Amino acid sequence: MVKEENILVTKLDGFEARYSEIDKQLADPAIAKEHARIKLLSKEQGKLRTIVKKYHDYKETIGGIEGAQQILKDDTADKEFKALAQEELQQLEDKRSVLLRELEDALMMSDEMDADSVIMEIRAGTGGEEAALFARDLYNMYVKYAEDRKWKAEPLDFSVTDKNGLREAIFSVKGPGVWAELRYEGGCHRVQRVPQTESQGRIHTSAATVAVLPEPEELDIEISPSDVIEHVSRASGPGGQKVNKVSSAIKLEHVPTGITVSMQDDKSQHKNRAKAWRLLKSRIYEFYESKKRAERDSQRKTMIGSGDRSEKIRTYNFPQNRVTDHRINLSIYNLDRIMAGELGEVITALKNYDRQQRLKNL
Repeated sequence: MVKEENILVTKLDGFEARYSEIDKQLADPAIAKEHARIKLLSKEQGKLRTIVKKYHDYKETIGGIEGAQQILKDDTADKEFKALAQEELQQLEDKRSVLLRELEDALMMSDEMDADSVIMEIRAGTGGEEAALFARDLYNMYVKYAEDRKWKAEPLDFSVTDKNGLREAIFSVKGPGVWAELRYEGGCHRVQRVPQTESQGRIHTSAATVAVLPEPEELDIEISPSDVIEHVSRASGPGGQKVNKVSSAIKLEHVPTGITVSMQDDKSQHKNRAKAWRLLKSRIYEFYESKKRAERDSQRKTMIGSGDRSEKIRTYNFPQNRVTDHRINLSIYNLDRIMAGELGEVITALKNYDRQQRLKNL
């Protein structure tokens, strides 16, 4: 067994031991009445279950390999029996390779949030109206990608310009594997193209920023209401009949972190409050999780990018029909298809690169 496989097995032994320990705790009558603790333990065990089950399959496969090898070494075994053992050995070796790859993937991502819901924020950056139009294009791109993946995209808050650009778009995306795929989209997205407002045909460079926040479950984060200050006001509008005459705009301020959230997209104060709390929880969760990731990443020197919105991650060059992801030096010449929501090739390349980096530092 190679060194890397030994390291992997040692780590998996730890997962298996923790799974068994949780089993004992869940069976303990003293803990049975602690409902909150039971939920936390059950959730942790649920995350470990797939890895542990696959590890059991791996150990059974190793046992089968050792058994077949013993038969092949046995001088008293007849030729037909050895031929069957040789055939079985090849099948088991192939299975071992597949299981090893799957276990590596599971182990490398075991310390990451496996969220099936994220909140995305897109904001126009430098470039004026053209940046707002680009922000709208990015929003449409992600919504189309979500539709292709059978995910659900839900708008939360929008700020629209006179020319139908987006100063800001906040929306949630829900579905299996959402965080695993969209987590790489956080950062500064740059566009190079001739704006609709440009009469001389000159290429301009504009930018929009994207943030991707995992939306935590109630068990993942607990916020004390006493730590949050709520401000209620009238929603701003373009004037006339559209001005909100009641106090429906909500602003929440989380005192310990200084994080603030404003929501006024809906006419209902109740709905704005619910949306604001969802966004606040995601931002606070990401605030603390980013600190944990920074500690882990400094130790293992991995990760494609932090998701920091100041970090330029991708350029969309319309004259060349090219998309370049600067983190992995990948250029693809089908920008039109990517803007139509066909992001799969880019995201797959990012995931593969991330996997390679994690594997090096496992």
